[in-house]
Amino acid sequence: MKYTSLILLSLILSTKTSYSQTSKSNMKNVTEFKVDIPQSDLNDLKARLKNMRWPGEAEGSDWNFGTSEAYLKNLVSYWATNYDWRKQEALLNKYPQYMAAVDGIKIHFQYIKGNGKNSKPLILTHGWPDSYYRFHKLIPLLTTGEQSFDLVIPSIPGFGFSEKKALTSEAVAGLWKKLMTENLGYLKFYAAGGDVGTNVTKALASKYPDVVAGVHFTDIGYPTGQEDFSTMTEAEKQFAQYVQQWWYSEGAYAMVQATKPQSLAYALNESPVGLAAWIVSFGTAGASPDQLEKAFGGRDEMLTNIMIYWFSQTIATSMKMYKMDAIAQWGGSAPLAKTHVPAGVTLFAREAQFPKEWAERFVNVVSFNKIEEGGHFAALEVPELFADELRKFFFSLK
Repeated sequence: MKYTSLILLSLILSTKTSYSQTSKSNMKNVTEFKVDIPQSDLNDLKARLKNMRWPGEAEGSDWNFGTSEAYLKNLVSYWATNYDWRKQEALLNKYPQYMAAVDGIKIHFQYIKGNGKNSKPLILTHGWPDSYYRFHKLIPLLTTGEQSFDLVIPSIPGFGFSEKKALTSEAVAGLWKKLMTENLGYLKFYAAGGDVGTNVTKALASKYPDVVAGVHFTDIGYPTGQEDFSTMTEAEKQFAQYVQQWWYSEGAYAMVQATKPQSLAYALNESPVGLAAWIVSFGTAGASPDQLEKAFGGRDEMLTNIMIYWFSQTIATSMKMYKMDAIAQWGGSAPLAKTHVPAGVTLFAREAQFPKEWAERFVNVVSFNKIEEGGHFAALEVPELFADELRKFFFSLK
């Protein structure tokens, strides 16, 4: 998860006539894309899984020192013998995918048009350690019916099948704006994101209020210690204390990735088991060990997400995005002002429970809703609930 808070500028509302009817024929600098992993890569993966050198763990240590070896051995056994990548690859290719050249950077994205008469263009931005795959269960839910969306689901540069180049969240927002308006031809659009996608979405609204019509978040950023404690409400102070405690117990990944990502990248790019251990350990986001796979949407879903990192060899560049944002934050960049774009916030049960007033510091909260299920990867874990939240919020905007 990201702990850098990007602050926003003002934004205007859109009208129904603000969208162009984009079709494949008028997309610019866009080519079709299919996921097609060579069999030799699959063979190499299986050999690496088979030849893993296990470090051992203290009896009864369970998850107290990091990813449980007993759990990981069971997962790797399933991965090597039962998991079917070709089946998952076919599912990834079920919906249209493209490559676009945006400012000279190759951007991979899914693009699925809704079947409603007034479908709204919506760009969804993932985080770390997930990928564009975070939203695959939302596609049939959000592209059908009268309240449907034209979904654009890109891979952040440095993640998945986009170009292996680490950028700041603000730079990614600039690419998304051009992708939506220049490559796809929309005059205005909506945006939603979580984790890293939160910062990208906040920057979109801040920098491009003339084209971003509304934003939605499942987290809103976290206290960094730079805040004026005297201006915080009691609920915000309690939230800050919780985040500080969480940081000391669970925040190792963010510190490593924001300081020495390259040192770790060698090991994770070499060992699929090491990659899985890192992602599983720091991707649970509030889930207990028995909830782990459910939090990722299921065992196959968790492995498919890991496989996207493995085959694309983007673990290094994905981690470096933390470093890029840290350099921007601590390098004296001026924070962005609060935006007036209409913002919806949905707080799921196992997400860090920030109060509404914390969100109101950064965005114009017109909808704040708590859901008693789900966690950090709600789009995978409880897709129906998440889709309903997006639909209700964006179609409430006039």
